[in-house]
Amino acid sequence: MSARGDKTKQLIERKNKAVPKGIANSTGVFVEKASGAVITDVEGKEYLDFYAGVGVLNIGHCPAPVVKAVQSQAEKLLHSFFAIGMYESYVALAEKMNAIAPGASPKKTMFANSGAEAVENAVKIARHATRRTGIIAFECAFHGRTLMTMSLTSKVKPYKYGFGPFAPDIYKVPSAYCYRCHYRSSYPGCGMHCLENFERFFTTEIDAEHIAAMIIEPVQGEGGFLVPPPEFLPGLKAICEKKGILLIADEVQTGFARTGKMFAIENWGVEPDLMTTAKSIAAGVPLSAVTGKAEYMDAPDGGNIGGTYGGNPLACVAGLETIKYIEENALCSRATKIGEITMSRLKTLQERCSAIGDVRGVGAMIGIELVKDRETKEPAKELTGKIIQYCLEQGVMLISAGVFGNVIRLLIPLVVTDEELDRGLTVLEKSILKAVAEG
Repeated sequence: MSARGDKTKQLIERKNKAVPKGIANSTGVFVEKASGAVITDVEGKEYLDFYAGVGVLNIGHCPAPVVKAVQSQAEKLLHSFFAIGMYESYVALAEKMNAIAPGASPKKTMFANSGAEAVENAVKIARHATRRTGIIAFECAFHGRTLMTMSLTSKVKPYKYGFGPFAPDIYKVPSAYCYRCHYRSSYPGCGMHCLENFERFFTTEIDAEHIAAMIIEPVQGEGGFLVPPPEFLPGLKAICEKKGILLIADEVQTGFARTGKMFAIENWGVEPDLMTTAKSIAAGVPLSAVTGKAEYMDAPDGGNIGGTYGGNPLACVAGLETIKYIEENALCSRATKIGEITMSRLKTLQERCSAIGDVRGVGAMIGIELVKDRETKEPAKELTGKIIQYCLEQGVMLISAGVFGNVIRLLIPLVVTDEELDRGLTVLEKSILKAVAEG
């Protein structure tokens, strides 16, 4: 934990008495305010934000156009419930999501509140549209903490342990974890081996005619920022089309310019049948969406999908301004530039530091996998935690990921200045070297 002042100590005491311990905190920091890529705590200490609210703040903290739009909307309408009293901002944001979604097929969009809700609704829509029930998910996946999404998630602790039984009719297949693939050095086209595993699944586990959908994060987030090989996602899409299975792209963490494209799956030229989004859709205002091909989105009848707060007026105007901000400020290009700078520096550091087993990512979504030994690839979870703590002490806030807890994930706000980026990466480099030297 970072050094605590009196205000922080008092707030932690109150938190421990009022909030269940299941709501964890890794930093001990209470935030007072934030702007752009800078957080200020209640003691007045500033931190560079290199985790962006876990991917929520691609356009940074408190962007002026979003703040202004929310303030204006709050004076006119806070809530109505779209299923009874409609409002234009819901329709306008749905139109915008349909326009920017990957692929040329006609689209429709519904709104909910969280990434987990979006995934729940995508599963409902897929089952209703196909009249099938089975859902395929991937190892190393994270889709949420509700019953359905926890069942789809593939990390036991802390997300699943002690919370069973889980939702039925969910099937897991191996993900394309290239760094830990036993076939990578000898198999021409690593992704093709993964696709063969996927094809074999329909012989060994379940008939394809039972499967409604396959859900996948184009880049697996909580699983360790796993980037699939070039042929993997197009190959999965081809298999799904052949077998009448809907492809759901979970873009909750990867969407809205994070990977250098508005949506990550565009990096592989794939059009999903359904797509879930949340996090950076509205710059921190709770909102999520399911956007998909109109023929599938229209399958459920009136009242089958929706919710009281989904597409709240405040959230919808925030969403419209967020997308506008991304487009007007060319943040897809900025994400690519941030990624190039960061990857170059980390690859150079990797040559000097044997504890860095792998550096991977797309755009400004970058993971550093730390190991005790490059030959055995034994995960270095403790080292990862030490590095994150050293960064925190020097005013850079970031977080870990990975099924083994040994990946530092960088989700730097796309509005970070060049000076802030350089300063934060320097702190990270020095913290890695210091932690490794200490053993």
